[in-house]
Amino acid sequence: MTTIKQRYESVKQRIADAAIRSNRKPEDIHLVAVTKHASMDEVRQLLEIGHVDFGESRVQHFTQLDAQVKEYIDRRSEIGELKQTDAIRWHFIGHLQRNKCRRVLPIARLVHSLDSLRLAEEIQESAEKKKLTVEVLVQVNVSGERTKSGVAPAAVTHILDQIDTMPNVIPRGMMCMAPFFENPQEARPVFTRCQEIFEEIKISTEVDSRFNVLSMGMSNDFEVAIECGANIVRVGTALFGSPNEVCDETSAKCAESN
Repeated sequence: MTTIKQRYESVKQRIADAAIRSNRKPEDIHLVAVTKHASMDEVRQLLEIGHVDFGESRVQHFTQLDAQVKEYIDRRSEIGELKQTDAIRWHFIGHLQRNKCRRVLPIARLVHSLDSLRLAEEIQESAEKKKLTVEVLVQVNVSGERTKSGVAPAAVTHILDQIDTMPNVIPRGMMCMAPFFENPQEARPVFTRCQEIFEEIKISTEVDSRFNVLSMGMSNDFEVAIECGANIVRVGTALFGSPNEVCDETSAKCAESN
């Protein structure tokens, strides 16, 4: 069985190789470790390595992990045993319900999943009350799948124009999800189209230089996404294993949670 450190090093090497294939620098690609199926012990191991970017899609788990990580960092820092020096950056990557904004916004460094004007308005209202500035990515449903959230490609410019009137919401770029394919190369047209929209917006609209983040690719297809222009990839299974693997290793805990 591989360790978290070995999986992490493998993913980082695959990211570097994909970056080089696309004539880019490996350090320009940011890895968000998705904690959906991770234990706190596994998160701690990545913290010990020095990893700082973590992503979560479930609000309750998001807030619980944030509290646990803060407690762990404070405790280890007090006794000088933690190598981690940079601040943890939490990414909220799942569908964000409007009534959960007040819980997520104070924690999230970046919200990847702004998928409607109504959500943008709620983020603005909540952020204004809390005196926050919230950085977001517009989630675009490039593939047109009904099961996926996201703004239609033709509506991206309109929603950005509306966000421009919201002083507490800062659009940093775009996010998309490709359908799951056994062959990740089949996701290439989705990623390519998202990158084209991203570049078109940077040229044709009034977005500033901070609109520079393209979040694409997960465990099954992140190398293809990087080759298509992604500079953030969201990886969970390749780091922490699949849900079935976790259950096989901790069957009693899985039984309790089901």
